[in-house]
Amino acid sequence: MIKFFRHIRQDLLNKGKTTKYFKYAIGEIVLVVFGILIALSINNWNENRKHINFN
Repeated sequence: MIKFFRHIRQDLLNKGKTTKYFKYAIGEIVLVVFGILIALSINNWNENRKHINFN
């Protein structure tokens, strides 16, 4: 999977399509941020569930 994304990045840069590369980079950053936010919300949900079960 990493090779696939690396190939897309290199292909866009080699063809001189910097605007498409920046769109791709921003999209990749947004996906990472959403993944982190989902992980944090699951962690908070689990902590709240453990706290309710102990009381």
